[in-house]
Amino acid sequence: MSGPTPLLDFFKRGDVSRDVRLEAASGTLAPRAEEQLQILVMLLEDPDAEVRATAEETLHNIPEAALKAFLARADVPLDLREFFADRGVFPDEMPDITAAIGEDAPLLDASSAEEAVDEDEDRESATQKLAKMGFSARLKAAVKGSREMRAMLIRDPNKMIASAVLSSPKLSEPEIESFARMASLSEEVLRIIANNRAWTKNYNVVLGLTRNPKTPLALSLNFLQRLSGRDLNQVSVDRNVPEPLRIAARKKVAANRAGSG
Repeated sequence: MSGPTPLLDFFKRGDVSRDVRLEAASGTLAPRAEEQLQILVMLLEDPDAEVRATAEETLHNIPEAALKAFLARADVPLDLREFFADRGVFPDEMPDITAAIGEDAPLLDASSAEEAVDEDEDRESATQKLAKMGFSARLKAAVKGSREMRAMLIRDPNKMIASAVLSSPKLSEPEIESFARMASLSEEVLRIIANNRAWTKNYNVVLGLTRNPKTPLALSLNFLQRLSGRDLNQVSVDRNVPEPLRIAARKKVAANRAGSG
């Protein structure tokens, strides 16, 4: 997996409470495969003995075949390969091709069946459920909940919860396109999207970010060069975007006309 790892970054900064570290250590907070492994390995050094022991047990419970197949992926960081090599676990020389289908899925999800979220719930029931949830439950819902829950939690005032939506293995490209257009998102969330190369290969994501007034200006200016002539024209007269972006777009439109004249 290339690009930012929102949940992992919070763990690296030490901005995570003990109960959330314990959830991650036990495997019930199950982000995408690489983040899950990196977090578990990091928690082996946690100052709390219970968190360390729980992380060790969870690592031990990951099916070896799934772990070997994951380690065989070309995008797996070298430090993870070395960590598991020291434990006698090496990349599968002939990984199962079917494993690639769910390559972002967590390697272990220790949630109980009762915690499973109904994908068919309507907006009202999702809102009601979220209203009753504490921090830890909302964090899990951001990673593992329904699409409707993700659409609400991406706007959560707590940065960790909003960012955790972007660590969800269930996240789809149309959702990213939708998030890129949302002016109600925090700059931090938009920055995470803008810095993910896989997501910004999608033209609609780039266009959404460029026209989103909340996207940090340096990133919007950088994306201008990716826009089609028609979209560049629209940005040049769009009163919702910052003035420096409109000016830059007008200059590009003028330069394009001069070049084709």
